[in-house]
Amino acid sequence: MVKSTKGAGSRGPAGRRGLTVRVKTAKGRKLASTRWLQRQLNDPYVEEAKRQGYRSRAAFKLIEIDDKHHLLKPGSVVIDLGAAPGGWSQVAAARVGAVSGKGTVIAADLSEIEPVEGVDFMVLDISDAEAEPRIRDALQGARADVVLSDMAASSTGHRQTDHLRVIALAEAAIDIAEDTLKPGGAFLAKVLQGGAGQELVTRLKQGFTKVAHIKPKASRQDSAEVYVLATGFRGRPDAG
Repeated sequence: MVKSTKGAGSRGPAGRRGLTVRVKTAKGRKLASTRWLQRQLNDPYVEEAKRQGYRSRAAFKLIEIDDKHHLLKPGSVVIDLGAAPGGWSQVAAARVGAVSGKGTVIAADLSEIEPVEGVDFMVLDISDAEAEPRIRDALQGARADVVLSDMAASSTGHRQTDHLRVIALAEAAIDIAEDTLKPGGAFLAKVLQGGAGQELVTRLKQGFTKVAHIKPKASRQDSAEVYVLATGFRGRPDAG
């Protein structure tokens, strides 16, 4: 059961104030599920994503990062790893001009997603040995300007284990970035609070001119996620 109350509504990305929705714990629903549902119903980014036709609120994270760092330029070639449900691919396709055939977006995920206009999607496990050659084939001889990764491992509830899983995904994404990026390219990936880990940061600094951690406003404040952004790709560190 949900109830709407006036007054304490949250402001959305466009500054609109809405009603606060309170969710009563239903029989058979766990307290954590009730809290998640209430958070979703009161999240201004969820509402705005629906209004603008984005598949997830995560689209606003990429929009915010790109507005500041200008990663997605018209005509660019972008690889979107962990693309489901497609919010980041939608943003990338619009900003690089993939819908009109000017830019290219190649997306990959373990799960199928509904087609996104202008996006070449493949079902792919990026930790698989065949991931890199399949992505290279999809590039058709081109090199990527940007590699994005919003991948997240399933939570175990154990902080250290979850952190290691996310780092493993980020490392697999870096493998693909080092294999496909053109000189000067950029890499953006989700990690957890505390950052990407010293070994991973050291690796990025060897291959990129600048590495920084970012937490966009669209990330929930109670979320442990942050993003690592590496720009100015110089080449694979072990390439000699």
